[in-house]
Amino acid sequence: MAVAGFSEAELNVTQRENELQVTGQAAANGEEEKKEYLYRGIAGRNFDRRFELADHVKVAGAKLTNGLLTVELQREVPKEKARAIPVVNGGEKPALTH
Repeated sequence: MAVAGFSEAELNVTQRENELQVTGQAAANGEEEKKEYLYRGIAGRNFDRRFELADHVKVAGAKLTNGLLTVELQREVPKEKARAIPVVNGGEKPALTH
C-alpha cells in the first residue's frame, strides 16, 4: 500500500476478527501549514482503509520501506483430527473411540 509522506508513528495497522484496518493520521505540524506550495503532488490527508480477510488469516507483521507499507499475512489452517467411526450391527449401540 502506498503511504508516501507518512512515518511509522503516523500509521496504525489493526486486525479485528476477519477485518484488517490500516489508518494514517498525519501529525499536526504548525510549520507545515505555513508553507506555500506551487504544486503539491502528494496529499497529506488522513486515511482509513479496511480489508476483509479470509478465515484463518492472521497478520504476521507490517513494514514501511520507502513510502510502501507491506503487511505480511499468514494463513493458519487448524489441523483436523481424523476420528474413526465404527460401523456396527443395527441393533447394537455404537462405542465411540477418540
